[in-house]
Amino acid sequence: MPSFDIVSKTDMAEVDNAIAGIQREIGTRFDFKGSKCSLERKEQVITIVADNDSRLELMHDFLRTYFTRRKVDPKCLDFSAAPQKASGDSLRHEVKVKQGIDSAVAKTLVKEIKDSKIKVQASIQGDEVRVTGKKRDELQEVIALCRNLEVELPLQYVNFRD
Repeated sequence: MPSFDIVSKTDMAEVDNAIAGIQREIGTRFDFKGSKCSLERKEQVITIVADNDSRLELMHDFLRTYFTRRKVDPKCLDFSAAPQKASGDSLRHEVKVKQGIDSAVAKTLVKEIKDSKIKVQASIQGDEVRVTGKKRDELQEVIALCRNLEVELPLQYVNFRD
C-alpha cells in the first residue's frame, strides 16, 4: 500500500549559514558599531546577546530574514523563552530550533486527517506521522489538506512509497 511520512526537520547546515550571514551583517552595519551583539549556536539552541531591547528585536528580525533567504522556514524558531539579563546592561535570549513533530501537533494532524473522511490511515510514529492509503490520489489529497492547516511547524512530506 502507498504511504508517506509527515516530518518536521530543519537543515542545521543552513541554520549555520544563516547565522554566519547575520554575523557578517552585524560586523558591517553602522548602527552596530561598538556594540556587543552576537549569535551562537550549540546543538538546537541559538543564543542571542544584544545590548538593549531594540537591538534584540533587530536580531530577531535578522534571524527570520536570513532563515527565509536560506530557504529555512522561520516557523522552526521558538522565541517563547523570555530574554534574560546578562553582564552589564545586555540581554541574552535563547531561541530553540524545533526538530520533529511533538505529540500535541501530531494528534492534531491525525485528527484533521481522520475528520476529512479521506480513506487513509494516519499513525503517530515517534516524532513523525505515517499516512497509508490504497490510492496515490488519496495521499496527495492528505498532503494538500496538511498544507492548508495552520500548524506552527514547517512540515515536509518524505518517504513516499508506492
